[in-house]
Amino acid sequence: MSDVTVTDRPVGDSLVTVFGGSGFLGRHVVRALAMRGYRVRVAVRRPELANFLQPLGFVGQVQVIQANVRYPDSVMRAAGGSEAVVNLVGLLQQGGQQSFDAVHVSGARAVAAAAAAVGAPLVHVSAIGADPASPSAYGRSKAEGEAAARAEVPGAVILRPSIVFGPEDDFFNRFAAMAQLSPVLPIVGGATRFQPVFVGDVAAAVLRAVDGKAQPGTTYELGGPQVRSFRELMELMLREIGLNRPILDLPFGLAGFFAGLTQWAPGAPLTTDQIAMLRHDNVVSAQAEAEGRSLTGLAVSPTALEVILPVYLWRFRKAGQFTRVET
Repeated sequence: MSDVTVTDRPVGDSLVTVFGGSGFLGRHVVRALAMRGYRVRVAVRRPELANFLQPLGFVGQVQVIQANVRYPDSVMRAAGGSEAVVNLVGLLQQGGQQSFDAVHVSGARAVAAAAAAVGAPLVHVSAIGADPASPSAYGRSKAEGEAAARAEVPGAVILRPSIVFGPEDDFFNRFAAMAQLSPVLPIVGGATRFQPVFVGDVAAAVLRAVDGKAQPGTTYELGGPQVRSFRELMELMLREIGLNRPILDLPFGLAGFFAGLTQWAPGAPLTTDQIAMLRHDNVVSAQAEAEGRSLTGLAVSPTALEVILPVYLWRFRKAGQFTRVET
């Protein structure tokens, strides 16, 4: 498990600006940085919705300001005076002005250009599956964003996590909620392999990079200690919440047909682009592991699923935390 400790650095010595710090990963990154003693400036589109971050530090240690990666001037202002810049901005489904190109590519370029302008090192969080030849627009845009960041800051540290899990995740929580309401649990790509990584471990990796403990210009792939298929992950989740549900593994063709009909509706559960991603494993490469470009290479010990899932999935059990679950 990640080990974030408080140092004797007085609060106020160093300012780190975190773009996208109000999201699932962001709140853990902000907490880790604050615990280390950094002043943290959190740059978000809707600062009035991010005030919950301020109690993560001492009074005045965490500041929330407005910035939008689609507007480079706001990004440049947000980065002023920073001694390190972290880019966590990303989206899984595009819509309207929030497109993959605008956020993952142009936005990444704007953040990197701002970091370069103030002479700050950059930590850019991408994703495993980032590839200019990816069949999904998401994967291609992530790769283009990495290239844009490196063009502005050649020494940028890029972190590519697999599926990130933790108390506020949109993976296990979503499927657990579905299992409560449906007599069957539909999935797509049951044999596809994932290497889920605990959000606290990803935050620790970001902190290590900000601390200067990562190799500049290096891309790290972050995964947990276990590689499991999509089906195996759902079986683990169902055991944890104490529900017996048959898992229905939909064929890619059928799932793609229905996704094509519904993906434009608000709150659509799946898009054709996400189905394209599900055709490919999402695990740390053997090369990255061998070269030390992984969590262990950053001196972060990966946390097992079984350690964390009971901490937050208990709310989906019939009697909540009082339910006895057979393991």
